[in-house]
Amino acid sequence: MLHLQSASTRRWLDQVDSNLDEVLIDHAHCERKAASTAMNLMNSYTEHRELCREMTRIVEEELEHFHMVLEILDKRGIVFRRLASGHYGRELNALTRSQEPDRAVDRLLVASLIEARSCERFRLLAEHIRPREPELADFYAGLFESEARHHTTYVQLAEQFADRETVRQRLDQLSQCESEIIAKGSGLARMHS
Repeated sequence: MLHLQSASTRRWLDQVDSNLDEVLIDHAHCERKAASTAMNLMNSYTEHRELCREMTRIVEEELEHFHMVLEILDKRGIVFRRLASGHYGRELNALTRSQEPDRAVDRLLVASLIEARSCERFRLLAEHIRPREPELADFYAGLFESEARHHTTYVQLAEQFADRETVRQRLDQLSQCESEIIAKGSGLARMHS
């Protein structure tokens, strides 16, 4: 369903265990960036009405999630602040081809893979923390559906710029690259480290 070619490892859960506060701060940034990505896509492809309609929905949901995470930070007494970015998003976005319509396909598919990895990580996080943090686990379990829907929406929208077979082949290629990027890991405790 999520088109991921690898599963997250215990290494990431160890980072969560040792620095949950920083992962939560990063999650807020991820939601903000996801809203920004959707706005940028809408700005780039304003002539595509369906894309603009779907991006509007995603922007609204991502900003809602952003504010929900900020509330969690506030309840925990965690100060929201800037964090150094990990390599994950930068390396994935660097795979985007420069010529249209390939650029549109890649931008949408990269966004879909980031949503898919978030979805996988939210499920894993919810299961992992449930015994000691049931309320936070419920929050992350509740995000699974919207992240999965965003992933699917981005893939379907890519099919407005290329035929289904071309999109699926490119998704497989990018998914393989995503798997290699996530496998590198990072010393930074991030949602996508």
